[in-house]
Amino acid sequence: MEARNVLTLLIAILVLAQAAATFAVMGQSGGAIPTTLEGPFEPVTRRFDPSLRLGSDDLPMDHPRLKKNVTSSFPEQISLALSTDPSSMWVSWITGDSQIGKNVTPLDPSSVASEVWYGTESGKYASRQDGRSAVYSQLYPFEGLLNYTSGIIHHVRLEGLEPGTTYYFKCGDSSFPAVSDEYSFKTMPSSSPNAYPSRIAVIGDLGLTSNSSTTIDHVIQNDPALVLMVGDLTYANQFMEPLTSRVPMMVIEGNHEIEPQVDGITFQSYLTRFAIPSEESRSNSSFYYSFNAGGVHFVMLGAYVNYNITGAQYSWLMDDLHRVDRSLIPWVVAAWHPPWYNSYNSHYQEFECMRQEMEDLLYQYKVDIVFNGHVHAYERMNRVYNYTLDPCGPVYITIGDGGNIEKVDVDFADDPGKCPKPEDNKPEFGGLCPLNFSSGPAKGKFCWSKQPEWSAYRESSFGHGILEVVNSTYALWTWHRNQDAYKEDKPGDQIFIVRQPGLCSPTTKRSSSRCSSIGKGIPIIYRNSIIQNDVAYDLACCFVWHCREMTVFKSMDLLNVVLQLHRTD
Repeated sequence: MEARNVLTLLIAILVLAQAAATFAVMGQSGGAIPTTLEGPFEPVTRRFDPSLRLGSDDLPMDHPRLKKNVTSSFPEQISLALSTDPSSMWVSWITGDSQIGKNVTPLDPSSVASEVWYGTESGKYASRQDGRSAVYSQLYPFEGLLNYTSGIIHHVRLEGLEPGTTYYFKCGDSSFPAVSDEYSFKTMPSSSPNAYPSRIAVIGDLGLTSNSSTTIDHVIQNDPALVLMVGDLTYANQFMEPLTSRVPMMVIEGNHEIEPQVDGITFQSYLTRFAIPSEESRSNSSFYYSFNAGGVHFVMLGAYVNYNITGAQYSWLMDDLHRVDRSLIPWVVAAWHPPWYNSYNSHYQEFECMRQEMEDLLYQYKVDIVFNGHVHAYERMNRVYNYTLDPCGPVYITIGDGGNIEKVDVDFADDPGKCPKPEDNKPEFGGLCPLNFSSGPAKGKFCWSKQPEWSAYRESSFGHGILEVVNSTYALWTWHRNQDAYKEDKPGDQIFIVRQPGLCSPTTKRSSSRCSSIGKGIPIIYRNSIIQNDVAYDLACCFVWHCREMTVFKSMDLLNVVLQLHRTD
């Protein structure tokens, strides 16, 4: 093909792509959906509708959605979870009965096999994979508290799968026989800037209430390809099985997963019940991990384990973000339970210490979107970094409105008389780092006197969100309220999140940093903590020539050369 014809073809492709993007930005009814390019937006608040109830009670255990529907040896609570890439999928289920009482006897995990048969044709299972099983107990030797021991929890990792392919499977123990009905799932697409999951559902703080039921019903109607659960999980997997037996659900721990027992034992349910691709993502910890889904890299962070810059999680995160090839995987989405940016009275600045430790790293690598829960309401931020509007900051979204029993949060920290004291919201993990704002309308104050400029939209309602990644630069975010009659054209909040890779490079940082450094052969000092030279890829940061830019060096030798030049300049 001649060069002129190639150029003409490329121009035509670009024109069609632009036309498609323009069409995508228009709603189905023809109305324009806003984009983050038009931001920052003036803050909007929609207060709680007093005609609604603030919350509802948990469903009784004999409710049809919670009632056990199989005999003890047969699989129930079947669920799926992704590995780091589409070649693997985790299948989990439970057999046997849990026990509650003063005296409980754990079941023997070896008494039932963990087997999955699977293939690409219904009724024909060309492959079989065995897995592992476990039980856990929660023991409370205190007056009035009963002990608990679980059924047998099975996890099997299927391997050798093809991307974007539907597989049919059964699970159980063929020797009884005690085998499930047939289920199916579709693997994620391969990593590519042109391939994405169709819909990604995001839920937080779900619970087991009537509101929780409505949330799950709406999510199922949305037909997602993937579910993110950003903490405070429901352990009634029978309640979730209609969704999670066909759609992988990826989880991260919340404060309700701590579940402290005697002898300092915590997180037993979370660590045993959920299949986490920690080994595959090199974290070797179920409290933080990552995975890919097409052209999106997800980073799941732990707020209730060490997040300091000298800790293992920070080192892993730095290594993980460094490995992402943004030409192949354009989008990076992070999630953890408690929000850093939050204008509600509840949990206000509760995890400010975590923000001060980790925000620089997320900004440096240009994380696009952050999902949080913890606050039982909805809030979407303008792009923000260090409490300052910044076109290269992530879009933070609080989606802790799944419906748990603690009711919806309705008070804002900027309401008269509602600003909490710095010591009021003490986190379950880490210290307090209360911050008075250093600039803007709230300068010198702990709380704003009006909705902060970084808070774009907030509403006290239960619901869930859907993320639809359109291409390498556009993603449609939609939040659905539970109280609305479910319609795709009636969202509670909707916006196109637009990446600007030309403006926001993952290798530089324009805002000021508290980094400092000292001479050759001496470890880098960052916020008064020593970063050892063997931290992932020997990344380090420093001030260079009196400018306020942070420069990231992939080699300690290169860094030392620059420092020597600086000293002789």
